[in-house]
Amino acid sequence: MTTLIVLAKECIPGKVKTRLHPPYTLEQAARIAAASLDDTIAAVASLPASRRVLCFDGTVAPASAAGFDVVPQVDGGLDERLAAIFDAVDGPAVLVGMDTPQLEAAMLAPVFAPWPEGVDAWFGPAVDGGFWTLALADLPHRGDLIRGVPMSEDDTGEVQRARLVAAGLGVRDLEALRDIDDAEALAAVVARIPESRTAAAAAAIRPVATERTIGTPSDARPGTRPWTTRQERPTRGSS
Repeated sequence: MTTLIVLAKECIPGKVKTRLHPPYTLEQAARIAAASLDDTIAAVASLPASRRVLCFDGTVAPASAAGFDVVPQVDGGLDERLAAIFDAVDGPAVLVGMDTPQLEAAMLAPVFAPWPEGVDAWFGPAVDGGFWTLALADLPHRGDLIRGVPMSEDDTGEVQRARLVAAGLGVRDLEALRDIDDAEALAAVVARIPESRTAAAAAAIRPVATERTIGTPSDARPGTRPWTTRQERPTRGSS
């Protein structure tokens, strides 16, 4: 059976979706991030996972994650955090981030069906060059397939997929999705899911015309660039 992992961060103003500011305030961006996380968790709720894990950076997990095992993210860059959670769980595992609220359970259905012979990984590219999901078979030291991949770059997804292929894995691709990394991307995504929590949160907010706050923390941890399944942009390479 397959373990489902959702990589997420606590939705605290100034800590999540800071690239939505401006036009949104940091408080508004945090509300949108919380709605996106709730939409993501709701979307995967019906998948027949043997275990559900919230790989979490924060103190207070969202109420929507009831039934998930909450596992703290390790210190380090995004590649280290992704690698660590894959190494920490048993059996086949699939990871998604919190930045693609348009995710539907059907998009991940192949991962929870018997894998075709020769398939060792499923890869979901992100439109911005990262990836929104990654599923790996129960392979020894599989975290090493991720460690060292430069995250939050325009070619993160390409590099990650090439790493899998170079290791001899059979890789199948899933649908490409767009992360809600900025206001333009958010508008495009909510247009696709107008009945979602994310759309409702965005519609309830009037963007403000302000300059980006000087010193605003990025979505990434210190010393790293922001993600997609990038840092918080999941996955360009799943918090």
